[in-house]
Amino acid sequence: MAEKEQRNQADEGRTAVFKIPGTAYAAIALLTVCVTPIALGEIPGLEFLYLAPIALFVFVLRTRTVATRQGLAIRTMFGKRDIPWSSLKGLAITKKARVRAVLKDDTQVTLPTVRTRHLPVLSLVSEGLVADPSGLLDNEEPSPGKPAADKPTETGPSGAATQE
Repeated sequence: MAEKEQRNQADEGRTAVFKIPGTAYAAIALLTVCVTPIALGEIPGLEFLYLAPIALFVFVLRTRTVATRQGLAIRTMFGKRDIPWSSLKGLAITKKARVRAVLKDDTQVTLPTVRTRHLPVLSLVSEGLVADPSGLLDNEEPSPGKPAADKPTETGPSGAATQE
């Protein structure tokens, strides 16, 4: 049974989930504590102030981008959109290091919670369909016994070969 589950997971490929960190819930709890004296104070009708922490909780809970072998699944507070890798023209980076998906019809879709530091992960998950502009994945580890191709070999003072 366990082998069957492992094969299913291997068939699915890699998955990366980009979401708002869980520490945001602590800030929402603190906001709730701060709103309580005002909402439950002597002025009637201020209970609606609890809507702000509830809305923030739902926002943090729902907002995410999931990258799989098939494509991107974008979930926002009020909607969901699936983008297959085949309909992706490329990625656009904004001035604030946010990433947008550029579709083949030149429309741009914001990828919530995805930043430029996540681009190597997107390249791994898409299995090379999205290029890694950082170059982190270009330098693979050389196999044992083989010197790295991009590192020159020099002779040291003792006559032994050294690598820089």
